[in-house]
This record gives sequence, structure tokens and C-alpha cells, in this order.
Amino acid sequence: MPDHLLDHVRPYLDRSREERIAYIRAPRWIGHQVAKDSRRRLAELLSRPQSLRTHGLMLIGPYANGKTMIAERFAVEHLRNSSEQRVWIAQTREGAGLGHFYASILQALRAPGGDLWDVGRKAEQLDHLLATLKPRVLIFDEFHNALRGRARDVEAVFAFLRRIGRQYDISPVLIGEVAIYDFINATSEMASRFDLVAVPRWQYDENYLMLLDSLEAALPLARNSDLSNQPMARRIYSLSEGLIGEIVGIVTKAAVAAIKSGAERITKAGIDELHHIPISQRRNSALRESLL
Repeated sequence: MPDHLLDHVRPYLDRSREERIAYIRAPRWIGHQVAKDSRRRLAELLSRPQSLRTHGLMLIGPYANGKTMIAERFAVEHLRNSSEQRVWIAQTREGAGLGHFYASILQALRAPGGDLWDVGRKAEQLDHLLATLKPRVLIFDEFHNALRGRARDVEAVFAFLRRIGRQYDISPVLIGEVAIYDFINATSEMASRFDLVAVPRWQYDENYLMLLDSLEAALPLARNSDLSNQPMARRIYSLSEGLIGEIVGIVTKAAVAAIKSGAERITKAGIDELHHIPISQRRNSALRESLL
């Protein structure tokens, strides 16, 4: 019996190769401590008492580190357990000014007319929707996109965030890069409205090794790969640069390759054969020249 696998994963060993590969490639939730803490903090926004000066959260960390998945998981769980939708996620559009920002929210609320050029009409439509739908938590993914304009445009966005708290009792959640933290903390007024939830890169420590063990247990390979063994763990960490999205991507590709080759286990040589290039090296001039 393959004791290295979770109970619900073992039956997949009897499935076809295509089914096993599809299962491995499917998105999966990884309930590490930072993710659990983030979910708890988000849940507190839903259960808080009504307020005229709502507090929000910043989920800040590097790209490819699971911030969006944390928010989406929270939103899906809320929908499953609630009779009405009180959590909405807006993908913040690139571009300066309230027009682009309003359009992001209108699109998230599935409203027509999100591409209207008239900012005033967008504002009226948005106010009507917020009053009707009564969201409790409004999550802005990649919020740093809204901070790339002129100072007055950024201040207008911040004024909107303050207003929806006062007028509609909405807690905003800002997800993205460290630039968000810098902008929010540039003034005491905005800093007092947002708490920080850091989603940092993983360190090479016991938590990281436990992450590898949990990944291995969730992948239907017939043989033990021993991912947390130091040489293997070090290699994955070096290639991933501590980003959970990269860690999962590397292990997933290696697992698929192990099934296709018949090896049924991930090896250090198999990982090397992926020719995975760390994110920090993808702008390497020598690598780029080799593509020409």
C-alpha cells in the first residue's frame, strides 16, 4: 500500500494516466499557516459590527505567492455557506484614474456599461449597485494597478475607499505588491484604516519541508519521492525562490513527467530535466539573446 499518499488520493492510482495527470494539474488549496491566518482575518471583516469608519486589510507579498488564491478560496467558502453574496472580488484594471477603477468594480459586480467613458455615470451606477447588493467585503486584486497614475488620481481612489466604508459599511481588502503598503502608510489617515497581512516568500525551514510533504501526499504517484529530503528540497527551493506558486508549479510538472515516463516518483534528475528558469533570471540578457 502506498502509505505516502493521503487516503482520498490513493484510489487515483487505479485511474487512467490521463485522469491522474488531470488531477495533478487541477488547482489545489494548500492550507499553510499564513493562508489560515489570512482567512481568519478576512472572516473577521464579515462578522464585525456595523461601523461608519470601517477597517480594511492589505494582503501584501511578492507575485506568485498565493495571495489571489487565498482571497478566491475565502470568497467561494462564503458563497457556499451564505444565502446572499456579501464578498466580491474586483480585478483592478491597469490604467490611472477613477474611470478604470470604477470599471473594475462594475465588471466584478457583473454590471453592464463598465466601459462607459463618462466617469459620473459610472459613479452613479456603482452607487446604485452598492446600495442594492450591500457587499460587506470588497476585495481588490492587484490593487497596485490603481496606484500608477497622478497623485490626484490616487487620492481620488483612496477617497472612494473611505466613502464606501462610511456610506455603505464596506471593508476594502487590497491585494498586491509592497507598493500598496508604501502608499497606504504615506499618510496616518489611511494607515489607520488598514491592517497588514503579510504573505512573504517561504524560508527554507521546517514549514517549507512540511509543505513539500503535504504536496507529495496529494499527488497520485505510486512511489515515494521523498521531496523533503535535503538535496531535493534545496533544489526545488533554489528554482522556486521561495514562491509558493513556483514551488507548486515545479512539483506539478515533475509529477506529470514522472507519470509519463513510468518512473512514478519525482527525482532530482527529473526536476533538472524540466529546465525550469527561476523568475529572477528570466530577464537575463544571455538567455534573451539565445531566443533571437
